[in-house]
Amino acid sequence: MAAPPASADAPRLPPPPAAAGDGPHRPAERSETACEDRGSARTVSSGGGHHWPGGLWSSNAESLDRLLPPVGTGRSPRKRTTSQCKSEPPLLRTSKRTIYTAGRPPWYNEHGTQSKEAFAIGLGGGSASGKTTVARMIIEALDVPWVVLLSMDSFYKVLTTQQQEQAAHNNFNFDHPDAFDFDLIVSTLKKLKQGKSVKVPVYDFTTHSRKKDWKTLYGANVIIFEGIMAFADKTLLELLDMKIFVDTDSDIRLVRRLRRDISERGRDIEGVIKQYNKFVKPAFDQYIQPTMRVADIVVPWGSGNTVAIDLIVQHMHSQLEERKLRWDMAALASAHQCHPLPRTLSVLKSTPQVRGMHTIIRDKETSRDEFIFYSKRLMRLLIEHALSFLPFQDCVVQTPQGQDYAGKCYAGKQITGVSILRAGETMEPALRAVCKDVRIGTILIQTNQLTGEPELHYLRLPKDISDDHVILMDCTVSTGAAAMMAVRVLLDHDVPEDKIFLLSLLMAEMGVHSVAYAFPRVRIITTAVDKRVNDLFRIIPGIGNFGDRYFGTDAAPDGSDEEEVASTS
Repeated sequence: MAAPPASADAPRLPPPPAAAGDGPHRPAERSETACEDRGSARTVSSGGGHHWPGGLWSSNAESLDRLLPPVGTGRSPRKRTTSQCKSEPPLLRTSKRTIYTAGRPPWYNEHGTQSKEAFAIGLGGGSASGKTTVARMIIEALDVPWVVLLSMDSFYKVLTTQQQEQAAHNNFNFDHPDAFDFDLIVSTLKKLKQGKSVKVPVYDFTTHSRKKDWKTLYGANVIIFEGIMAFADKTLLELLDMKIFVDTDSDIRLVRRLRRDISERGRDIEGVIKQYNKFVKPAFDQYIQPTMRVADIVVPWGSGNTVAIDLIVQHMHSQLEERKLRWDMAALASAHQCHPLPRTLSVLKSTPQVRGMHTIIRDKETSRDEFIFYSKRLMRLLIEHALSFLPFQDCVVQTPQGQDYAGKCYAGKQITGVSILRAGETMEPALRAVCKDVRIGTILIQTNQLTGEPELHYLRLPKDISDDHVILMDCTVSTGAAAMMAVRVLLDHDVPEDKIFLLSLLMAEMGVHSVAYAFPRVRIITTAVDKRVNDLFRIIPGIGNFGDRYFGTDAAPDGSDEEEVASTS
């Protein structure tokens, strides 16, 4: 996105009226990047390039070499706060709604491959310019359910002992590009754009160090990355689909810092002004303000410029529409018709006992108590059958009679069970009964009733799950949509594909083919496979809605199987 710098002669939008409530008595907000005063907005900066919606223009720079000047002399640090420096629940709350940030729709197709990357927005600007507030206004106006807000303040480098000493005496320059771990920023943003989970450091601004526990973020439709040096690295710039510079006058930023440091940090006016003039302002002039030239759009006065924010949102809506992927149930249904069942499928031998239990649980007249009893028996047999596919190695033990016995022992590190809520959790007791000290995780996947897409709304997975063999449990698999998303989540957490075992009491051939085609190394294990699904993607002859029959809840309005409805746990 390279183009000449913004021109002073370029067309400009008329400034919007001043926002109500502006004045010196407005209480200061907690985060330095969120301390946004509502001043009267000026204009949207514009320059040469292609037209944006509503008269907004894009602008870029001829060269990025100047963005990384030589390391200067050390300057004293300034303490800062940020809304992203602590572990937070996976959601954002706005005035209108709650936005989930731990989930995402499946941007991969029926082959299990990614179709479109997330849309990444960079928000740069000086300290206390209002970047976080602008980000939250964009998020609310976008009305997109899957958003990640990533703060650059999380990525300060780990200081050496000598640097820690300098920081303690205010002699370390935290406003230089070298203070940030750009390699980690770039790798994190790349993973998020690919829909993978990432570990983000939690920075302690009191001790100038990273905390032991990092927080986990997951891919989303939109990723917003904000920070004072958001545009100070060439590789990072290439990952950003839109670059926005929040330009707020230095006197406004100074006022915000005065409010914050005096009210929250107990400092005096003289000390704040001295720090600002000696460290913050020179850093802005040398490292931050020059990056304005590479921005696609400059937003003067931050959140007060609602005209600019509206135009940004319009453009992003058009971009997201182009990237949109609808989950194609018809494609899944027809992609593998008449194909032989895959070799990765293992069906429990249909003995008279197994067939008899299926007869009972498939019978619509079976009472709930009997349905639960015989379902649990089948689950126990299924789990024990699945464990035979785990890796075992030869071992020799000594019996109480002092004799050697050549046996087998599990060759893996640990076994973890992951249930797809809600029906999958009914299989957990059977797994615990045969696997001592097994770890359990959960995934909640719901189907969007408007789009038909499965959506990930919640997950809780044990730490270091990538080292384990994972038993993924769901009682019925019809189209395979929910199972595919659950497998994708495990892959995002670096679980090897050949260490994933998908277990289900009943599967449709369509679901078996879909999962096996997308993930050919995932072992699929079930007690029975039915041939067809109907127009509502219900398994035929099927078992009905397993969750409703097991938990005694009302059936779903469309009569669809458990994996296709908005389940609740």
